Amino acid sequence: MDEKLKQAIFRQVELEPFAQTLKMELVQLEEGFSAVEMSYDAGVMNNMFGRAHGGAIFSLVDEAFETVCQTVGCVTVALNVSVNFVASPELGARLRAEAREVNSTRKTASYDIKVHDQNGILIAVCQALAYRTGKPLPFVSPEQA
Repeated sequence: MDEKLKQAIFRQVELEPFAQTLKMELVQLEEGFSAVEMSYDAGVMNNMFGRAHGGAIFSLVDEAFETVCQTVGCVTVALNVSVNFVASPELGARLRAEAREVNSTRKTASYDIKVHDQNGILIAVCQALAYRTGKPLPFVSPEQA
């Protein structure tokens, strides 16, 4: 993967308001692979039952999906995301979503995304489908590419 593209994606995640709000951190990025982490903060991520809100876990999945999709260097958007929640994380758990490209064509790509806690316990699994627009990434200038 081009190092300038990689750094541009890392920079965008650091600047992204939603990622900042949930304190998500892009920790690894290669062509066709992304890993994003966040800590389960009960103060802002609990549901009405005092457990992790599915939306918080979905957001972590979506951030990993968003970043892995852009590793091809063009604007790529979600077509479908299907998440199965298999366990509820413990309070304060460090969650890690890993997204891997499993198939791609010129216009679409499919991804397998898994969320584990710091002990390796599986929290969620996801299958996602993306559409590659072919448009250049707006945060990568031609001289950076």
